[in-house]
Amino acid sequence: MMDTALALAQQVRSGNVSSRELVETALRRVETLNPALNAVTAVRQAAAIREAEKLEDHGQPFFGVPLLIKGLGQSLSGMPATAGSNLLADQIATQTDFFVQRLQAAGFIIIGETNVPEFGFKNITDSKLYGVAHNPWQLDYSPGGSSGGSAASVAAGMVPIAAASDGGGSIRIPASFSGLIGLKPTRGRVPVGPGDWRSWQGAAINFALTRSVADTAALLDAMQVVQPAAVFQTPLMTPSALSQLNQLPAHLKIAYSLQSPVGTPVSKTAIDAVLNAVRFLSDQGFEVVEDHPDVDGRALMDSYYVMNEGETAAMFDDLATAFNRPITARDVEPLTWALGITGRHISAVQYSQALALWDQTSYRYAQFHEKYPLYLTPTTADTAPLANDPLISEAHAKQLVSIETMSPKEQQQLIFDQWLPALTRSPFTQQANLTGQPAISLPTSISAGGLPMGIQFMATKGNERLLLQIANLFEQSQLLKIRDGEQ
Repeated sequence: MMDTALALAQQVRSGNVSSRELVETALRRVETLNPALNAVTAVRQAAAIREAEKLEDHGQPFFGVPLLIKGLGQSLSGMPATAGSNLLADQIATQTDFFVQRLQAAGFIIIGETNVPEFGFKNITDSKLYGVAHNPWQLDYSPGGSSGGSAASVAAGMVPIAAASDGGGSIRIPASFSGLIGLKPTRGRVPVGPGDWRSWQGAAINFALTRSVADTAALLDAMQVVQPAAVFQTPLMTPSALSQLNQLPAHLKIAYSLQSPVGTPVSKTAIDAVLNAVRFLSDQGFEVVEDHPDVDGRALMDSYYVMNEGETAAMFDDLATAFNRPITARDVEPLTWALGITGRHISAVQYSQALALWDQTSYRYAQFHEKYPLYLTPTTADTAPLANDPLISEAHAKQLVSIETMSPKEQQQLIFDQWLPALTRSPFTQQANLTGQPAISLPTSISAGGLPMGIQFMATKGNERLLLQIANLFEQSQLLKIRDGEQ
């Protein structure tokens, strides 16, 4: 079993191993494993070794531990800043963002970047720039997306933690597909800045994929911050999440649901994973009730896509200014192009109404959590798809390229229809992004075919502590199914 990040830091601190040795070991694992996985897209060997040798001990929780950052929305000066897009293939970050600075302040040595789909729009990882990522559990399958490269690198044992981000499930989906722990913190808990305070109107938040609940808690303690310029702010957790892992309340009322919020099918594997968790929780003395919030899942997905469309159109304008020319269909992948074109016809009224629905839904969830502090669902409706499955029909793929010929209403319908196969795989994660509340995926099941499956817990805003405490209960009861890290 691979050591946890906290354990590795303690070994460095005690002198049993040097940070340079850990970095060199991680880089060797990347060199050995990455040809099959395509998880890592860039490494910084010389710089990482220099940083490891110069690192001074100031009590950093992850002192000297190697880490990979996500190749999207996480900027380290001098590293590629491609967002998985051919259009940005030659771009290099000119500054280190506040999120990455905090990772470094926590003691991590950043050794490289991980693979992502273009601009993070997919729940699989298959950009034309970098190619398809593969799942260490079975190479014919996807590790998920958009943090698929991060997931594959942790599941394969390259590093114990990899940074990730989640705008619609992009931490939790690959956690489910790759057998990892994936926490999406509360909106505003981990701001990025200074270039992107309002990522996807607060739907997207940065954090990590891990193999250990204690690592997850300690990382949240290290990364939480209140920044004066941040658009969304969440009060700091005190005392620390790590110190409170064993303080799970004895009496909890937990709701669970087996139904997709958009009416799509849910596999027997996903249902069984939740029912097994229900039995375990009931045996622990908790009251577990089948119930769900009174929200319109289809309307929420429509509002989510309106945001995607509008934000992509705005991104096109920003890119056009940067390149001093219009962005064309040849510059980006078909989905990105279609979102940007559709976004040209999104009105300010539609955009405002979409965000208002998020706020109304957040209120409904807050009411729901007054009755049920925890809400349990599958993380994904099925196990990982095949790595070569684009999760889109050929007909819809062709229509994306010529979407300009459609009416605005037809464009929006195509966006929903083409995304439906992907949404069918992962319909449970998006609502926490829209409401801003925290959610965690735990790998508690393995399918008959040998692929992992996660369950998801959600809690009210600011209550990551409860999610980590319930995760700790599952971990301490040896119910988490995490690979040993060997390829």
